[in-house]
Amino acid sequence: MILDVDTGVDDACALLLAGRHPALDLRAVSCVGGNAPVDDVVRNTLIALHAAGRDDVPVARGADRPLLEAPVDARHVHGDDGMGDLGWPPAARRADPRHAVELLRDTLLASPERITLIPLAPMTNIALLLRSYPQVAPKIERIVFMGGAADVGNATASAEFNVFHDPEAAAIVLAATAELGIAVTMYGLDVFYAPVVSREQAAALTSSEAARLGGALITFQCDRFGSAAATIGDAGAVCAVIDPAGLTTRELPMRVELGGSWSRGRTIVDRRDWDGDMSHDPHGPAPRIEVALEVDAARYANLWLETLR
Repeated sequence: MILDVDTGVDDACALLLAGRHPALDLRAVSCVGGNAPVDDVVRNTLIALHAAGRDDVPVARGADRPLLEAPVDARHVHGDDGMGDLGWPPAARRADPRHAVELLRDTLLASPERITLIPLAPMTNIALLLRSYPQVAPKIERIVFMGGAADVGNATASAEFNVFHDPEAAAIVLAATAELGIAVTMYGLDVFYAPVVSREQAAALTSSEAARLGGALITFQCDRFGSAAATIGDAGAVCAVIDPAGLTTRELPMRVELGGSWSRGRTIVDRRDWDGDMSHDPHGPAPRIEVALEVDAARYANLWLETLR
């Protein structure tokens, strides 16, 4: 697997899981601006991987802004440094000198096995990869991305943050995967918030640096929002790769709204329950992807906890 991240508290939770779980072979991590500016994302990613004991995994800096618009961030959620303002010591190593898109290309083309790509961030790097180097497509097993929603958004009433941040990139990825025959699963807001870890469970994570960092990230979220428990967030998409039986998906047509005064960045999932004549629809057929609609929340929370323990 490869992760594409904008680390981010919940991206850090995902990195700890991906780095520590014995069923996963984490080959590389690419970074993009999103929850925090891209240089903060790189720093946070190196910290999380060091805590996981995975200084062997190459990390590269990617796009620092969306394809068309000025960047925004979510430091009001993730803290001023993007990772909970925990004061965690920086990692000693530096990022790979390649651009993230080059790291993605090189890692995919060099792999004798097909790789699952897990974007947990705005998909700017992934859009650039698939349009610049479509020859990587046969090396991609599938894309499981955290983003979008069949129901409501969070950045706006319509749009989830990762897609809202760069809707053109999400639309390009959706079109490119359909053209290149790459299977896609959307792990969106419909399931994102469900797997949670309590303050007490977080406090008990003391057995390693990875466990302590994971516990501190959960505790930060509990303090930030005045709650007794916090979501593992993006880590749920990694859980879905480890244990797909915990996720209920349905293959559905989906588009990304690129206009609209109130709906830009919305993932429009067509949930109409009939397959009749659609010739009256002026938009024509939409790409079909697997959309996550239900999750065994306790199963995924326990998977994350047991891995860090």
